Amino acid sequence: MSEETRNRKFNWKLWATGGLLALLPATAVGFLLFSNICPCALTPGGLLFGDWVESPVSDWNTTSANQEDLCQLQIWAGIRPHSINLNCMATPEGELFLSCSVCDRKYWAARVGADESAVLRLGNLLYPVTLNRETDPETMDRAFRARVLKLQHTDLETMVTPRPPLDQERFDHWWTFRVTSRT
Repeated sequence: MSEETRNRKFNWKLWATGGLLALLPATAVGFLLFSNICPCALTPGGLLFGDWVESPVSDWNTTSANQEDLCQLQIWAGIRPHSINLNCMATPEGELFLSCSVCDRKYWAARVGADESAVLRLGNLLYPVTLNRETDPETMDRAFRARVLKLQHTDLETMVTPRPPLDQERFDHWWTFRVTSRT
């Protein structure tokens, strides 16, 4: 192999390595910018940013859960953070639940296992939480009732579904996840 061929091969490897090294920080910066903007209406986001709440929450009525039109949830989908907008509602007893219609078709729900660690954002506050799918019909009815009551006061612009009537019964395809504070 001639000296000129070796130099061309070296230059190609140098450019390829330099390009990859430049692409890594650009990708990281792009992901952080994207995370700052989304989750959007129907587009999931990445990391959630805000002020961490370190003290555990025993009564979610003391938070802004029922005043926020939408809550944001961040889980880990493999090696990357995945965040979404969804409805959360506190019951009169102070429990917090997430609302999920037709949840068996949702990407995020399939990745939530038992005692799943997550981050919940209410306004600008981040809460470390644990998620568990609720399957007890009585508890699900209580959570659904809290959902119906909350949606009576939700801003119409953020609602994906129509405002339910006060006597709305729980749908068969509706899932809920219990949210508990973790420290």
